[in-house]
Amino acid sequence: MNYVIPAPATPVIPVAGSDAVFPVRRIFCIGRNYAEHAKEMGAVADRAQPMFFCKPADAIVAGDEVEVRYPPATQDLHHEVEMVVALARGGSDIAAEHALEHVFGYGVGLDLTRRDLQAAAKAKGHPWDAAKAFDHSAPVSALHPAAAIGHPTGARLTLHVNDALRQDADIATMIFPVAAIVHELSKLWTLAPGDLIYTGTPAGVAALARGDRFVARLGDVATLRGRIF
Repeated sequence: MNYVIPAPATPVIPVAGSDAVFPVRRIFCIGRNYAEHAKEMGAVADRAQPMFFCKPADAIVAGDEVEVRYPPATQDLHHEVEMVVALARGGSDIAAEHALEHVFGYGVGLDLTRRDLQAAAKAKGHPWDAAKAFDHSAPVSALHPAAAIGHPTGARLTLHVNDALRQDADIATMIFPVAAIVHELSKLWTLAPGDLIYTGTPAGVAALARGDRFVARLGDVATLRGRIF
């Protein structure tokens, strides 16, 4: 194919236990999927209809140990630890009872947020893109195939920053579990292989500074270590 400019590289995530990589197509995120996090943000979780937003695929920083650049235009960068779901199959109007058949595997990641920009956008009724969809805003661990680990429904999701525990919850307390998220997303978009889903964060979000080190864990499934520079 005769591109007029060099074609951009496809963002990829390593697959644990192999030399294979997972190509990322899109990143979907769900907001307010843990009631206590919604409460700490001054909101009420909607248990009938999930709230979605997106990040660009090249926002990922992938691996089990990562270096994450502190973004410009903010004085209040926040961490949000999340279970990450990678899809191997797509489709639209996917039935919830078949949704897990579309999942390739699982990891743990951070939905980094320029909280001051988000607050300003909320106050004006503006979109959140500048607060959520910036470079390096989606660190993620290696993916662990569901074929090897199954589909976790109860696992402790934690984040330590500089050895201090910041966030701690069980994914069983998500308002919308993975199957429901896939089902709801597929009513709005035609999902495809390579799509990632960040499944929401529990309470305890707080600021990160340059030099901070973090460890995100999804039970015994996945671990992500990193540093903010």
